[in-house]
Amino acid sequence: MEKNVVVIYASKYGATAEIAKKIGEVLCQAGLQADVVSADQVRNVSEYRAVVLGSALYVGKWQKGAETFLRANEKSLADRPVWLFSSGPTGEGYPVQLVEGQRLPAALQPVVDRIRPRDIAVFHGNINPDKLSFIEKFAIKSIVKKPFGDFRDWEMIVTWANQIAHNLKEAERA
Repeated sequence: MEKNVVVIYASKYGATAEIAKKIGEVLCQAGLQADVVSADQVRNVSEYRAVVLGSALYVGKWQKGAETFLRANEKSLADRPVWLFSSGPTGEGYPVQLVEGQRLPAALQPVVDRIRPRDIAVFHGNINPDKLSFIEKFAIKSIVKKPFGDFRDWEMIVTWANQIAHNLKEAERA
């Protein structure tokens, strides 16, 4: 039996994992079966009808686990509905503007073009200074100049996940 959805994530400090778990909860509340799994623990998506894949975004790059998964599973992903998300920008404002319109790392664009995802979202992130090394704190303050704190917009995340659920349920009915 084919399962409904797998929500796959790569997270450095846990904030993106929390977003993935929330997406999984919303999909389950909508009556879908959703597994939430770290990118480095997924080997095969063939048993799933749809895939949601997300990664923390650092200095314009996805986490290695998500990038490796995307490249290794390109053919399987192209055969099913896929939604992608990046998390990371902090500060006030629309998250896509905070990443200068770049929804995904440019290096992944050719693969993503072949997969043809249904949507690509960018969510605000959470930079918790207690989890960072001295060097990371310095880089964020001095070079990247991003504010510390939790800027995740849970309402935006829930709305996006509900749209995924709606699309999948419509496809089931068709």
